[in-house]
Amino acid sequence: MQAIQLQLLTQCLGNNWQGIEKTPRVCGAEARIAKTRIPVWVLVEARGLGYSNADLLTSYPTITATDLANAWVYAEAHADEIELAIERNEVA
Repeated sequence: MQAIQLQLLTQCLGNNWQGIEKTPRVCGAEARIAKTRIPVWVLVEARGLGYSNADLLTSYPTITATDLANAWVYAEAHADEIELAIERNEVA
């Protein structure tokens, strides 16, 4: 847990999110796993529905455990942003 907290602090101070990208016109400029079209909010929502890291790695074979760790750190630091993205993308 301390390693995650240290990574979070370092990335917040530098505004550098290792393994996470936001690009205009790609996935609506949402935070996503670098070099993919997998938004962080999708992973967070899946985890909230009960998917484990192993389930996510099976469902998204192009990402790694490190990608998931980066996504969780980003989501923790930007909880409001992620929650808003989930709300915007909910199906009525």
